[in-house]
Formats: sequence, C-alpha cells, structure tokens
Amino acid sequence: MIQINTTEKQQHRKLFVTWAITFLILFPVLILLGMLMRIKQGEIIDISMSKFYSFMTLHGLGMAGVLFSIALASLSYLLGTRYSKISVSLGYYVYYGVVIGVVGLVIGTLIGEFGAGWYMLYPLPFKGAYWTDWSLGVSFFSILILGVAWLIQCLHILNSIAKQYGGFKNILGWQYLGKSEPAQELPSIILISAVSVLASVFAVLAGAVMDILFLMQYFEPSLELDPLMMKNIIFFFGHTIVNATMYIGIAWLYAILPEFTGRDWKITKVVAIAWNATFFFILFAYLHHLYMDFVQPLALQYVGQMASYFSSVPATAVTMFGVIGQLYRSKVGWSMVPVMFLLGVAGWAIGGFAAVVDSTIAVNRALHNTLWVPAHFHTYMLMGIVLIIFAFLYYIGANENKDNDIEPGWGFKTFVTGSYGFLLMFYLGGLFSIPRRFSDYAGIDTQVIHETGALLAKIAVVFITFILIGLASMYSTLIKKLLQSLKFQA
Repeated sequence: MIQINTTEKQQHRKLFVTWAITFLILFPVLILLGMLMRIKQGEIIDISMSKFYSFMTLHGLGMAGVLFSIALASLSYLLGTRYSKISVSLGYYVYYGVVIGVVGLVIGTLIGEFGAGWYMLYPLPFKGAYWTDWSLGVSFFSILILGVAWLIQCLHILNSIAKQYGGFKNILGWQYLGKSEPAQELPSIILISAVSVLASVFAVLAGAVMDILFLMQYFEPSLELDPLMMKNIIFFFGHTIVNATMYIGIAWLYAILPEFTGRDWKITKVVAIAWNATFFFILFAYLHHLYMDFVQPLALQYVGQMASYFSSVPATAVTMFGVIGQLYRSKVGWSMVPVMFLLGVAGWAIGGFAAVVDSTIAVNRALHNTLWVPAHFHTYMLMGIVLIIFAFLYYIGANENKDNDIEPGWGFKTFVTGSYGFLLMFYLGGLFSIPRRFSDYAGIDTQVIHETGALLAKIAVVFITFILIGLASMYSTLIKKLLQSLKFQA
C-alpha cells in the first residue's frame, strides 16, 4: 500500500467520477441503439437497413470501447489511491482522447452511416458499401485515437506497478513459482491487473495495425490487403480486449470483496500459475471465430479449439473457488456491492460456458451464424462486467466504506430480471437457428424462422424496457452518491 494525502485522493476521485458520469450517460444511450435494432427485427417499426447497420456498428464498438475505458479508469483509481503512483494529469489526457474518439465514431456512424460492424471484415469497409466515403476516414481516425489513448494508459499502469513491486517478473507473480516463499507479498490485484493490462497492450497494438492498414488503403485505394490476415487481426483485437475488460473487473473483486467478508484473498502458487496460463491462452482463443474460414491453416483451427477450452478453466476455476471461500460462513452483509460482485461472477461463468459450447467445432457448425453468439457475449458483458462495474461505482459512491453501502432495491431487481429475459431471447433464437446480423427476418423463406425471430425480438424489446426502468431507478441513487463522494474526507 502507498501513502496518499487527501488532496491527491480528491484529484483521483474527481477524475474517476468524471469517467463514471460519462459512462452512466453513454451506457443507456447505447442500450437504446440495441433496442432500436430489436424493434426493427421485431417488425414493430420500420427502420432503414442503412440505419440498422450504423446502429449495430456504434452499439458494438461503443459498448466494447466504453466498458474497456471505464474498466481502465476504475483500475487506475484503485491502483493510484492504494498501490502505486498513477498520474491524474495523464488520466485527463486519456479521458479527452477517448471522448474525441467516441464523438468521431458517433459522427461517422449516425451521420455518415458507416455500418461495417465492429468486425469490419475486409474488404467490406471499402467495397460494396452504401456509406459515405468521408465516414470511413472519420471512423478509422476515431478508432486510432481511442487506441492511442488506451495504449498510453495501459503502458502507464504497467510501468507504475512494475516500479512499485520490483519489476515486470514480480508483477506477473513469477516469484511464487519457486520453492521458497517470496520476500514481499504481492497484492492479488497487481497480478491480475498485470495479466489483464498486458493482454490489452497486445490487443490494442493489433487494433492499431489493423486501423493503420485501413487508413493506408483509404488514402491509396489501389492497395489490396489479405482478407484472412485482416480477419485474424480484427478478431484478435476484439476478442482479447473484451476478455481483458472482464479480467480487469475481476481484479477489483479480489481487492474489494475481502473488505465485506473480512478475509484475506492472497496469491498462492496455484493462483499465480492459473493467471499466467490464462494470459497465454487468451492470446490464441480468438481463433475459434475463424472455424468457418476453410483457408485458415488447419493447425490453427486445432489451436483455437484447445485454447478456447483451456482459457476458460484456470482463472475461472480459481476465482470461483476463491469467491466460495470468501463467502462461505463469512456473515457478509448482502448489500449492493457484494450482491453485484457475486451475480457478476455468475454472469461471467454462464456466458463463458455458453462461449465454450459455441467454440466446440462440432457445435459451432450449427450455432456460428445464429443468435447464440450474441447471447453468450451479451451475457458476460451485461450480466458479467457491467454488474462488476456497477458494484465498483456503488463502492465509490459509499466512500469505499462497506457500512455506507445500500441494500438492493426494486430497480436493481428489475434490471437483473430484464437483463436475463433479454438474454434468454437470444439463446432461444440460437436454438431456433435465427441468424445473427440480419436487419430483419422478412426475407427468410422458412416461415417459422421468420415468425419466431420476429416474436423473440418483440419480447426482447419488452425486457429491454425493464432494463431501462431498472437503470433509471438505480441512477437516481447512484449519481447522487457519486457526486456526494467528491466531498469525502480521506
């Protein structure tokens, strides 16, 4: 632990609350875009195809980017006020960079109607597209700005904790792999942060390479890129950054849940091995997105299958058993923070299990292009990392004092009910072979698929309404508590 005075902590708190309020504004807006997509698929209101895909692009890129940004901001606050020196000034530059990138994406998608999806599968952004030419440039530059901002913050975090805890090997917990006990105990949040942020660095660098290649072709249209190479790069970026976001949230869990249970959550050799193995496997798990690409080298398909299985075990297993050990007979008070942490870990496990099912080659042949895919990643995002982020926001709103935490109210219960109802419609859509990425189902010849897809979308809209009502109730308390927390006394 580091010593930090009241003024420094207030500066960190002000920056974090700025991030938190920004997130709380953008999150329901992005949900509304998703709701409009389901309204279109449910044939409730007609929305043009171009608008649908621009909404889909902003919803996907926006959610992944906003969640990763608030995760980094939360981690920076927790590290900077307890574990290592994190620059507040640099944090504001990162914040403004992210805001500029988000504004650029909004302009490119909603005004320029850029609708290539978050995956932007080459050569789609350039060929056979209906969106304006300038929207390509604006969107690519915006993504590059976001990537630079994230990379700066990630490298700063790694440098800071490495300086504080004796070097790069130490923050990865390698000192626990020997026979003797380490001379200095490493906080568990440092190990998990190092693994998560380092994976993020690799992901952001891959995204930057992809974006620069896109910009090169944007300025020189005669340039031709290899489609399979571009697909590997984009899915490495997207899959890794989403998983890293989840793992960053798990780092807070290791640090904060013990405050509610009264039990230490220390690193052991098993924990160190598990998280280092997770770092290795996560870099190759993205390959399960390319099973359908028959030109992909066969060896990589087997690597993708094995890495997808192995990446789901080490970190999940030690975390699940750790949570059980923390909670069992601990007499924890079931206030908002521990409840959200517990349900967030459950959402991570449920979504992860559904992902492993889909990553099985034989099953993937049937589920790959169905709504099962958005089902699993919406589960570990909405009921996983989002709940863990909200747990952290309530924790900060309570001035990092468990006795100031509030009990779960009807708004939270409505949010969870609406979320799982919404997710269930995706899973049922997958089981009924409803295709993903379709703006509507009217053109499907099989009548039962058309009617089932539209019906499930209609029901999903009802559950999204529950989500928004629950959020509105939660916001009425949470925003007030966050603003009041700026007046804390350290």
